[in-house]
Amino acid sequence: MSHAQPNLDAIFAALADPTRRAILTMLLEDDMAVTDVAAPFTMSLAAISKHLAILAEARLITQDKRGRLKWCKLDPDAMRIASIWMQGFGQFDPVDLDAFERFLETELTADPAPEARNA
Repeated sequence: MSHAQPNLDAIFAALADPTRRAILTMLLEDDMAVTDVAAPFTMSLAAISKHLAILAEARLITQDKRGRLKWCKLDPDAMRIASIWMQGFGQFDPVDLDAFERFLETELTADPAPEARNA
């Protein structure tokens, strides 16, 4: 697989973690500074940075520096690649990102990530 194309294993591994799914849900709304991403969680900034690095490696988010802050932005291209791969089985509809957002919000409201429960 080329360096420019997201790796399906990395995408699905990134999506397997509830904290990373919570972060993606937050980024559906708008770009966020790393410190703002970390705010609702009880884990350290270093731990959040590791989660963000995994999301960036899977190309689910991009990060850039704006002034003294590092900002995170959702990049739906990797999700589309995973969706296209799943469509190949003929059992899955294209990913509707609005429906995916509603699903994540419902999922996170029903069973929030353990780190976010104490926030």
